[in-house]
Amino acid sequence: MELQALPSRIGQVRRIVSAQLRYWHLDPLIDRAALGVTELLTNVHRHAQPDKMCTVEIELLLDRLTVSVHDHDPRLPAVETMTDDADSLATCGRGLAMVAAVSESWGVRANGESGKVVWFTLSAAAAASARAPRRTPGKTTGGMFAEVEHAIDGRRAEHAPARSAVAG
Repeated sequence: MELQALPSRIGQVRRIVSAQLRYWHLDPLIDRAALGVTELLTNVHRHAQPDKMCTVEIELLLDRLTVSVHDHDPRLPAVETMTDDADSLATCGRGLAMVAAVSESWGVRANGESGKVVWFTLSAAAAASARAPRRTPGKTTGGMFAEVEHAIDGRRAEHAPARSAVAG
């Protein structure tokens, strides 16, 4: 999506990203993705020149979610290092450090004279395993089959055993 990085628009993009991740059933990634895109858009709002126009992309390939923000400012950002107590009270300068802390990887790619792309990735595999069916301990239907609890649309499905060809 293309937008001007204004505070009111940043909240809208955060809601759009959250809705898309819910649609992809990647709910466990919503908080980290929303934080990351908020920080990247805030950097565009605060620092990008000559304008605040940018493009936000979210891409799901294999088990990797990539969120990227392209702006028209060719200057590359730098992660600030906090060195003393005065730095610990600073009200800005921690955005990219937070993106680095919540993501698997992040980076900046120069885009010639037309600006740069700042991106971060999250593991969609971890989100998939978080929503995988769980075995109900101690309940078996006999033999090698175990009862599995499935949730559909966030509600527990009717009590019914699931069968698996995998032992254990």
